[in-house]
Amino acid sequence: MKIEIPRDELVGALGIVGGVVERRQTLPILANVLLQAEDAGLRLAATDLELGVETRLGSAGVLESGAVTVPARKLMDFCRSLREGSKVMLRTERERCVVSSGRTRFTLSALPAADFPSMATEEGMRVLRLPAGELKRLLDKTAFAMAQQDVRYYLNGVLLEFSDGMLTAVATDGHRLSRFSVDQVGVDAESGQQLILPAKTVSELRRLLSEQDDPVEFFWGERSILVKIGSTILSSKLVDGKYPEYQRVIPKGLPRRAVVARDSMRTALQRAAILSNEKYKGVRVSFGAGVVGLQAQNPEHELAEDELETDYSDEAVTIGFNVAYLMDALQSMDVEDVEISFQDADSSSIWRGVGCESETFVVMPMRL
Repeated sequence: MKIEIPRDELVGALGIVGGVVERRQTLPILANVLLQAEDAGLRLAATDLELGVETRLGSAGVLESGAVTVPARKLMDFCRSLREGSKVMLRTERERCVVSSGRTRFTLSALPAADFPSMATEEGMRVLRLPAGELKRLLDKTAFAMAQQDVRYYLNGVLLEFSDGMLTAVATDGHRLSRFSVDQVGVDAESGQQLILPAKTVSELRRLLSEQDDPVEFFWGERSILVKIGSTILSSKLVDGKYPEYQRVIPKGLPRRAVVARDSMRTALQRAAILSNEKYKGVRVSFGAGVVGLQAQNPEHELAEDELETDYSDEAVTIGFNVAYLMDALQSMDVEDVEISFQDADSSSIWRGVGCESETFVVMPMRL
């Protein structure tokens, strides 16, 4: 194998596939990136056996076709250290890969491309075509509420559900829940069909997707998905499990409602978080006539207090919340005003942007 390629394009391609490579590997070849020189250009691929990403560079000057795998992070660090706009030459010599640019030369260990694992695809996968920005928004609106290494493994990811011409994303860690829906009329899917995307897959998709309207093809089967984003392909296994009936934890018919300015609320919560208990991160949110009061304190008896204007006119209610949960929900909203619906201090509340019926953020109360 022998190719010459612009340094900047190689760095960009390595950045696309490199996020899959973990620092600690059970198999040495999983720390490597596959470089495959073909007539059409250079193909790069990386996998951890559960998730794989590949991309192609058509601009590569292929002088001799072939394939090899080399340590992904070492190659990336070396290429990043080179001067912008320079050219990089890659060629194989016996069981090594020589990477050079000008007078600089790196000789990396290599493993056979034939040993590089491939991600198997399913037959008869269904396809959904949608703008990249729409899929990214679905994940951005929900991913923050995923569980982190929960023994209930099916919570360590984002649920995608097809129903009645809608595509809905849901995530929960048992203390909060985020749900967001977009219209997908004509989707070739059974109503109620569900897919659980693993947390790492969600993270990689959010990184790879742009906020533009570039088309994306989303394929899914019983056990895996495949997403085509331009010249990049992401393939991933699905979480094998049944997601809980999340609709049951979304409260209905909440009698009380308050509207506050999102930015003011978020700033006030950031201030309150400074003096909240570092372990529990609790904040008291008090709803009174025309005002929302915030109060946080810590074991050192330090106290933070704040008040915001609101249109609330019902009886006074004080609810304890994890301040980080509230800030995450507010960060995911796009409009200026936030609607808070609740019943009492012991029940879950719903937070959403005013007029944004497609989004629902449920936050459970905490005792302070």
